[in-house]
Amino acid sequence: MAWDTTDTLGKGDVVSNESLANLLREERRFAPPADLAAGANVTAEAYEQAKADRLGFWAAQARRLTWAVEPTETLDWSNPPFAKWFADGKLNVAYNCVDRHVEAGLGDRVAIHFEGEPGDSRAITYAELKDEVSKAANALTALGVQKGDRVAVYMPMIPETAIAMLACARIGAAHSVVFGGFSADALATRIEDADAKVVITSDGGYRRGKPAALKPAVDDAVARVDRVEHVLVVRRTGQDVAWTEGRDVWWHELVEQQSAEHTPEAFDAEHPLFILYTSGTTGKPKGILHTSGGYLTQAAYTHHAVFDLKPETDVYWCTADVGWVTGHSYIVYGPLANGATQVMYEGTPDTPHQGRFWEIVQKYGVTILYTAPTAIRTFMKWGDDIPAKFDLSSLRILGSVGEPINPEAWIWYRKHIGADTCPIVDTWWQTETGAMMISPLPGVTETKPGSAQTPLPGISATVVDDEANEVPNGGGGYLVLTEPWPSMLRTIWGDDQRFIDTYWSRFEGKYFAGDGAKKDEDGDIWLLGRVDDVMLVSGHNISTTEVESALVSHPSVAEAAVVGAADETTGQAIVAFVILRGTAAESDDLVGELRNHVGATLGPIAKPKRILPVAELPKTRSGKIMRRLLRDVAENRQLGDVTTLTDSSVMELIQSKLPAAPSED
Repeated sequence: MAWDTTDTLGKGDVVSNESLANLLREERRFAPPADLAAGANVTAEAYEQAKADRLGFWAAQARRLTWAVEPTETLDWSNPPFAKWFADGKLNVAYNCVDRHVEAGLGDRVAIHFEGEPGDSRAITYAELKDEVSKAANALTALGVQKGDRVAVYMPMIPETAIAMLACARIGAAHSVVFGGFSADALATRIEDADAKVVITSDGGYRRGKPAALKPAVDDAVARVDRVEHVLVVRRTGQDVAWTEGRDVWWHELVEQQSAEHTPEAFDAEHPLFILYTSGTTGKPKGILHTSGGYLTQAAYTHHAVFDLKPETDVYWCTADVGWVTGHSYIVYGPLANGATQVMYEGTPDTPHQGRFWEIVQKYGVTILYTAPTAIRTFMKWGDDIPAKFDLSSLRILGSVGEPINPEAWIWYRKHIGADTCPIVDTWWQTETGAMMISPLPGVTETKPGSAQTPLPGISATVVDDEANEVPNGGGGYLVLTEPWPSMLRTIWGDDQRFIDTYWSRFEGKYFAGDGAKKDEDGDIWLLGRVDDVMLVSGHNISTTEVESALVSHPSVAEAAVVGAADETTGQAIVAFVILRGTAAESDDLVGELRNHVGATLGPIAKPKRILPVAELPKTRSGKIMRRLLRDVAENRQLGDVTTLTDSSVMELIQSKLPAAPSED
């Protein structure tokens, strides 16, 4: 779940720069553990090497992969913003993720420890994975899928999902993974836009203790489009499913009868690997296109560098869903290219109990954990005593992804999960960037709670003002990328002009996807969330992220979401929705105390006009808070689309409280 982006602001949208000024000050610092620094995969020298010869640096990282034809040209930037990386090289992505490890004698190493939500588990070695991917590739070929075709994947978090993706990569068909929580309508839109020939799905998956069906949504979606020839169905839950003879095929019947022998073909480095859809403000999703060589180079390198991966000894676990880019880059492609052993978990963190994540860490001896701030704040809300019941001593590195992490959640994560010793790597990147762009390095960086800090070696990022001038330290503005990077999106599928307009038109020659940021006095970068999540209050721009961080730093608050609501007096008024910790009692006194706490932390201008304690916040199935809906509530508007919410009844609960909410001057 990297940062989902909406279509960016147009040239007429202005965010003043005193705006994103440094309201929140963070003085705490955490040096890398000495033993980790001494044996780190990547040291401070990498920054110097990349600065001296950026393209030479990336050419060296490409050599970590196995190429059928070694590239001689690193970057072709002759037609910006359309990049080509390693264009004269040829490779097979699946071969790099599977076969080469088996050929190196590592076939007995576990690739995936699968943990099903009901408690079933299986370990898949690299040798077994190679056989399964080969059989699936033969099965797709038998269904008529060829190089250049598109395959839609709508699956739960089970090994067959990764196998399906790798099988597509092996035969040169681009996959379009659609998150298994999306509606039939959303699925149909994506199948149609990508012109997918085959859909791979399952009868269902397990979620919150019961089977959740997937096949009915596929049947509904496929009925709306013309091109789908076959639906390949994995049996996971054993639910009864409708069946269309001639179109629907059971995975276990087709795949299991295939040969485990399959010779992978080498494809051009710029051959399409996948399309992944992200939402747009126009309502039409954007199909983000990623290609092969550059993408795999950066996904593998960043996984090796940022997590300091030692594949012989580490057990890695990314808790994301494969339906998001985090699952593509840091469950499937990056870890497997590096020969990692990883955990894949199907279900939710509170099934059958709220300690499930920590039980899994204990069971498999997880050493590297990569999760989202939303999850971390949820664990905080549940209580410190839950992780304390489990042995988490195997952990050595903690990662954060998906949105800015507020300092209090960062500190809680380090203390209660990382035993106050594990470095935290807070990573900024997006569906569009393909791989991590800004992050501490665990053996190098003195970390600051809440800051993603500095661009990784070989990445050029900075913060600019409205006129595209770099802001000084202590200033704020817009986060931009100033040089092409290997894993960058190549275009929006079928719409080059939208690609240019969306990402390259705001600042000439620079990539901008809508995130505000500030530089602190040291020049380190702090993400402030979407530029459209910046509130204009009495002429001052205030970041929702900073007000949320201030609220969560109060001991009574577990989670907060802040929006700007139209206000006749101040332009916008700050409205906060807060989930209280279990011990806190809702009262007017507490609301007043919270307002004063924000005022004391950030200054009087940032005091919320209204604070509403609520039981839950409206979240999408990927864990993102739907601030748009909260804005609708705060402005007494009819609610917008709630179909992507995990639980739409949350909004009714919030609306029912609104009239009683105390308003403050």
